[in-house]
Amino acid sequence: MTIADQIYREAQALPVELAREVLDFIGYIESKYHLKSPVDRDLQSVQGPAMARIWDNRTDDEAWNDL
Repeated sequence: MTIADQIYREAQALPVELAREVLDFIGYIESKYHLKSPVDRDLQSVQGPAMARIWDNRTDDEAWNDL
């Protein structure tokens, strides 16, 4: 099992609020070590709130579960 697999498994067990903190920490590490360009970070930070309604759509989520 890879480190990424272990992180994924642990993150799945967390409540949503704590999983978001982990995701924020990953963003911090990417920023600290310049793993993403500033444009990517800016795009990601504005994309989340704009797409939240689409991504958190239970009807569509259920339809995609069977594919």
